[in-house]
Amino acid sequence: MTVTPAETLVRSFLKAGHSHFIGVPCSLLKGVFRTLEDPPPGMPSFHYLPAPREDSAIGVATGLAAAGARPAVLMQNSGLGYSLNVLTSLNLIYDIHVPLIVSWRGHDGNDAVEHDIIGRELTNLLDVFDLRHTIFDPSAAQESVQRCLAQADGRHTSVLIVKEAV
Repeated sequence: MTVTPAETLVRSFLKAGHSHFIGVPCSLLKGVFRTLEDPPPGMPSFHYLPAPREDSAIGVATGLAAAGARPAVLMQNSGLGYSLNVLTSLNLIYDIHVPLIVSWRGHDGNDAVEHDIIGRELTNLLDVFDLRHTIFDPSAAQESVQRCLAQADGRHTSVLIVKEAV
């Protein structure tokens, strides 16, 4: 049985103690969402909560984290823009850091026009807000997740950026 990079991504978060996934679907993350919605046999148990908006997903994840759970949030980079208020007015000032799994739409200029600016500026935007980021490498999925989570170190929000469909 072949294990996909998406499945390895989910398993890596589970192995690191994350028990909840909250997110808004994106075509680049379709394999991850497929894994969350229909876990393969032998996958450790977890909770998946679909969200209507990315800022709502962060709000739910923040509440779960404050209650002692270990959530992760999945979103498209376009949703990161309007989620910055939640991150800056809640998570960053109260040191409630939940890892974000963000698809990088428009990074190569070959996407829908609405992704061009955020795609071009994503890593600069993350740097401005001191959101530590790691580019997901499907051929080294577990290592990518570990590197991302290590950057959080309890004082920073970490972002795993997914450039290609997984």
